[in-house]
Amino acid sequence: MYAGVRALGLAVLAVWGAVAGKSPHTLLSARWDSLWYTRVAEHGYGWEVTLPDGSVHSNLAFFPLLPWLERLVSAVSPLSYADAGLVVSWLASLCAAAGIFAVADHVYGRRAGVCAVALWAVLPVGIVQSMAYSESLFTALAAWSLYAVLRERWVTAGLLASFAGLTRPVGAAVVAAIWVTAAVRMHRDRRADPRMLLGVVLAPLGAAGYVLWVGHRTGGGLFGYLDVQAGWGNGFDFGYAFVRFIGEKFTSLPGALAGLGLIVGVALVIWLYVLGVRQKQPLSLLVYCGIVVALALCAAGYFGSKPRLLLPAFPLLLPLAVALARLRTSRSALVLGGVAVVSAVYGAFWLHGSGPP
Repeated sequence: MYAGVRALGLAVLAVWGAVAGKSPHTLLSARWDSLWYTRVAEHGYGWEVTLPDGSVHSNLAFFPLLPWLERLVSAVSPLSYADAGLVVSWLASLCAAAGIFAVADHVYGRRAGVCAVALWAVLPVGIVQSMAYSESLFTALAAWSLYAVLRERWVTAGLLASFAGLTRPVGAAVVAAIWVTAAVRMHRDRRADPRMLLGVVLAPLGAAGYVLWVGHRTGGGLFGYLDVQAGWGNGFDFGYAFVRFIGEKFTSLPGALAGLGLIVGVALVIWLYVLGVRQKQPLSLLVYCGIVVALALCAAGYFGSKPRLLLPAFPLLLPLAVALARLRTSRSALVLGGVAVVSAVYGAFWLHGSGPP
């Protein structure tokens, strides 16, 4: 089912590209962040661009696991680094779908698991799952780490969290989910399981190792990576820049409609999270999802990337998945099929326009 939805999206993208005279392959593998990952795989770290305003964009902002895998796949196959990135992303998206199903199935049952995967596949920015980006890889590692927490496989959870931390900065959300769950468990049981403690220790090693390495390389110490992100205009300002960005939309009628749409979108995200709390989702899912959402909405930077940054927040979809699972199969299939078509068209339109930076 998941592969079918993604194949539909790629087919629509191919048709749109043929009409527009653009290569779908280039759109998927060699634009925006994909180029930065490819350069890291090919040349390593140390490349940067100085913009006319004096800001510096360094490739140290991009975590290393995806470029490492691109280099590995390219070394054992005739594929270029860009094509290797596509292979990694496509395989990772399948693993992510399986992980989302495993989590939802464990908490709410098999039908909810299938619906959760379908909803993740048909997200408006779901086309990113098929790009040479790190979202699919991160979501796969995060989902299976959270599943391991639910099954109390602490060492596995810690190892996967460490790899997630080598993939994206938001890997901190997986670490926090493990730490908070373990702390609550130890408080309740009045004892510490050695495997739990080992998982807790392993979880942050990936992210901490890379951040410390960047700090050493740049001479910035513990804050070296933050300095790199500041060069990109990124940082955590508790949503001030995002609120200001939305407010500026209300200076014209078309902009006001866009601003209203953004407000509705943010409200929907918050509402889905509240539903998850009311449904008493496991603590690990709530902690993970809450941090992913907070980092996506409350970080400064390019605001067009926020929908993409929310892709790993799959627990938001669980309340909708439970509701769909209660419908007849024919009705849920009709709803998801219609949304899949809309998502495929929107994904093609998006990549031929501003796209995900």
